[in-house]
Amino acid sequence: MSEIGDLAVLLAALNDAELLEVVSTATAGRPALHRLHRAATESADPDADPVSDVNSDTTTITILGPSPAPDMSGQVAGGFVAPSAPTSVEGAGYRPESPVPTFESVRDKVERRYGTARGMTELDRDTPAGRSVDEQWLAREKAARDRLEQIRKTMRGDDDARS
Repeated sequence: MSEIGDLAVLLAALNDAELLEVVSTATAGRPALHRLHRAATESADPDADPVSDVNSDTTTITILGPSPAPDMSGQVAGGFVAPSAPTSVEGAGYRPESPVPTFESVRDKVERRYGTARGMTELDRDTPAGRSVDEQWLAREKAARDRLEQIRKTMRGDDDARS
């Protein structure tokens, strides 16, 4: 069982209380994981006092709502797919109470993409290939106008011949 995938499968098979006990035991005494240790300990027993090996300058973890179920893609046969890292919802164009983006954030994103596309188009026209395409377009436009004028003259000539 040296592979991380095997370990993840075993951990996924545990019930919540057992998993919290494993996380609490595995993170005890590790300063870099003190937030995880505290969260696991408090989740196991919400009325428990803070654990003594967690330093006093730890910040409180605010949980916005129930944690989502892990994303199981089904691509790995019987394997556990770890959920993505949580992202900050405040200040990212999302309302704290729902995962739906605000209208303003969507509008800003669309405007940024449109501006980028416009800028790239302008930059493309400044390249030799872009200038060549513009010159070809202008030449075709001129040829089309000349041909249309020629057709009109021919038609006017036919009208003058009949009179």
